[in-house]
Formats: sequence, structure tokens, C-alpha cells
Amino acid sequence: MSDSSTTREPVAPTGGGGLAGVPGADGDGAGDGGGRVRVRLDLAYDGTEFSGWARQPNRRTVCGVLEDTMSTVLREDVVLTVAGRTDAGVHAAGQVAHVDLPEAADVAGLPKRLARALPADVRVFSARVVPAAFDARFAALRRHYEYRVTDAPFGAHPLRRLDTLAWPRQLDVAAMNAASGLMLGERDFCAYCRRREGATTIRELQRLEWVREGDLLTAFVSADAFCHSMVRSLVGALLAVGEGRKPVEWPASLLSLHSRSSEVTVAPPHGLSLVRVDYPADEDLAARAEITRNIRVRVAERPAGWPGGSPPEA
Repeated sequence: MSDSSTTREPVAPTGGGGLAGVPGADGDGAGDGGGRVRVRLDLAYDGTEFSGWARQPNRRTVCGVLEDTMSTVLREDVVLTVAGRTDAGVHAAGQVAHVDLPEAADVAGLPKRLARALPADVRVFSARVVPAAFDARFAALRRHYEYRVTDAPFGAHPLRRLDTLAWPRQLDVAAMNAASGLMLGERDFCAYCRRREGATTIRELQRLEWVREGDLLTAFVSADAFCHSMVRSLVGALLAVGEGRKPVEWPASLLSLHSRSSEVTVAPPHGLSLVRVDYPADEDLAARAEITRNIRVRVAERPAGWPGGSPPEA
């Protein structure tokens, strides 16, 4: 990926950026009608008090707080494109977004300026100019999540109670990993997803593994993309295996269904964190974004009733 010394490559204003020609704060948003550059933002947030990433009327959301704060600091309308639209209560340690800003913007100084204006539960810890082909959503190769569970008899440690699920019964991590291994690969995960209009449920699950360290179990989950509530639904099914209520083969058997399974309990959101998003090398960004968009178009053209539905939500 490009570092902060990347040559600034102008981009045309799109739905992912602000308005050209609007004066910026402290002289870093020049209103001379000049070109714009694409900027990658790496950010983290405690999802406890947020109603998810996406803007919602009269709700506090990560996107709403960030866009409003950045618009105030930069004195122009800002629209963010994000890698993963997390649900209410879900955290992020490695979320990625992009925005188009004036060439004159002080990109390197943006995290410090935003730190003075943002609430304590969200931070932009890196901002850098990237090639115009970089798209936080469509250029992503895979997303990595972690889900934390403790089966300690005393519950979650007080300092980790906001990001760790306390489970009241002992969990068999070997059984959970055996069940996880049966679900890897490209599958239709509609049994584990809340259906959204215009979103497919076909995903390539690349990693699903549990690691125990004392009383703490962490699920490492990676895929090209995830549909709504997929990770938490997988965790919920595997917890049922771990405490012996369901056999090892049960979670994978649900993949034959063509609708959401009522047997699957969605795990609470606070144990889940988006920890990393992977992208290709700079020279492969445009090709990756095009491939991703084409996949969505091909799925959208499938006839009504086709398993997996319409285009995916990255």
C-alpha cells in the first residue's frame, strides 16, 4: 500500500468525497477549484454507544459522527466509503474508509485535528493519500473479525466486559473447531444471515478458528465479505456445539437451507470486533475493484428465486 509520501494523484469528485471549491479550515481546503486526492483513513471505535456504522435518522452512528465532525473541521461536506458496515454494538480496531479531499489538504495532520473534535469512543489513527483506484469497500480482498468469549465461572473481567461475552457454561473448543472446519469455503450462508434487499448470502469463508487462552476463547473469522449478522450467527451456532447442545455436524448441515434458520441464535454484538481489512498492491487495486463490482452485477442478473439472492453487501 502507498505510504504518506505517495505522489498525489488527482481524482474526480465522486459519491465518496466532499464538494470541490469549498474553502477549507486553516487553509488546508483551498477553494481554488483545484484537483482532489483520495485519502485512506484507518480508524477504531468502541461500538457500545453506537447504533452501528451506517447513518440512521435520530440515531448516533459511527458514520454520522465521523462525517459531521470531519465536515466541521474541513469546512466542506464529507462523505465516507467504508470497508465494513458494522452492526450496532460491534467494535472496530482496524476499520478502513476513504474520502476525496482537496489536493491542498493537510492529510498527515488530520488525525491530530480530528482527535480534538471527535468523542472519545472513535479515533482516526492514520490518514494517507492513496491511488485514485483505492476503494475501501470494493477493493478489499478480505475482512478479519474476532469474537471474544469467556467461560470463567466469575464472568468477564471488569476491564473487558464491554468487548467480551461472558458464557455461563464450560465450552469444548475442540468440538467448536471441528464444527468450524466443516463450514469453510465458498457457500451460501443464508441460514446464518439476516436477509437484506439487494444483498446476496454467498460468501467465501476463509478462516473460522477458535483459540483458547485460559478462560478466554477467541474466534478468528475471515472472509472476502460478510452478510448481515453472519459472524455473530456463526458464533451463536458454534457456542451451541461447544456446550454440547448440538452435534459437531449441525452448523454445517444448515448450509443446505435456502432461508435463515430459526434455530440459530445470534450472539450478542459486544464480543465482536473488526480487526483488519486486507487490500491488494497498489497496481492491482483497480482490477480488484472491477472484479468485485462485476461479481455483484452478475449476481444481480440472476433470475428471481436463485439461491443466494441479489448483489452482496461488502
